[in-house]
Amino acid sequence: MPEKTIYEEMKQKGVTRRDFLKFCGAIVGALGLTRLPTISADGAAYKGAKGFQPAQLVAQALSTKQRVPVIWLELQDCAGCSEALTRSQSPTLGNLVLSQITVEYHETLSAAAGFQVEEAKQAAMQKYAGQYVLVVEGSISPIDDGVYCTIGGRSSLDILKEAAAGAAAIIATGNCAAFGGLPKAKPNPTGAVGVWDLITDKPVINIPGCPAIPEVFTGVLAHFLVFGTLPALDSLHRPVAFYGNTVHDRCLRRPFYEAGKFAESFDDEGARQGWCLYKLGCKGPTTYNACASMKWCGGLSFPVQSGHPCLGCSEPDFWDGGGFYQGQSAPLDKPTVLAAGAALAGGAVVGVGAAALNHAQKKSHKQEPKAKE
Repeated sequence: MPEKTIYEEMKQKGVTRRDFLKFCGAIVGALGLTRLPTISADGAAYKGAKGFQPAQLVAQALSTKQRVPVIWLELQDCAGCSEALTRSQSPTLGNLVLSQITVEYHETLSAAAGFQVEEAKQAAMQKYAGQYVLVVEGSISPIDDGVYCTIGGRSSLDILKEAAAGAAAIIATGNCAAFGGLPKAKPNPTGAVGVWDLITDKPVINIPGCPAIPEVFTGVLAHFLVFGTLPALDSLHRPVAFYGNTVHDRCLRRPFYEAGKFAESFDDEGARQGWCLYKLGCKGPTTYNACASMKWCGGLSFPVQSGHPCLGCSEPDFWDGGGFYQGQSAPLDKPTVLAAGAALAGGAVVGVGAAALNHAQKKSHKQEPKAKE
């Protein structure tokens, strides 16, 4: 007997057609879908795709597709991304999307342990070969025969390669899995690297952060669930929909930055007034992530809003970049400074120069988004 489609599963659980269509609309909004693929991963065109509204395409896909099997590995990590995901505050997207996948293996969340859960993982990889999404949390240690990270006597490299072989796509969640993270920080004694440094024959999408924003993860999973493909990625394999702008671009403190009003310490009057934290080491102008727009804890807040500088945790080698709590220096763009006028002095000049640097970095950093199959 064939497995039920996602819509049939939701209907059986009491979800009405009206609520189902609302859910489809939530997916469209969360992903910011403006250009929709009309061809699924198997090469089949979506029926009536031409002229369809985005929510209609999502509804059609969920009415014909089955649940997505997921195998989740934890390697050199702190389980922070798993912790963040289980505390997601997004009932319309996170909880509903996660209810439409089957987590076949997750070392931390599984009730079973030892040989029993490992046998379940092997059975799932065989049953869903070429269909499952592999989620990797934590970096990999490939040096010295992988002795620095072993699970059940097997190296993290062996475990990753085995699971990646049958995966339809791989999601590297968190900075550790994406770029090596804290384990890779100098002197990097374990030789830690990210997934995409080792797996080159499978589509890999990076969702960096320390931890990754839960709604970003569920958004990417929703895109794959609906269309069978990964979303458009930037040059670092991050989804453009969530990493297309810097934290600074949408920061609520940016007006103070532009006005040259900066907190000089964590307890001065500027800090109490919510002024820009750039002089305290904020990496917002050079960090690409959706923190300022999606925020955390159900949209309640994010580090800069709560008074802490951005650490740049969604960028490669962010820990070695240092500068935490230390003012950043930026070369001033002379034409920009002159245009600002001689009255802009001191902190205002720093803001103008940093804005010019941010613009130049964004221009060189961005490239034409590419869709990953």
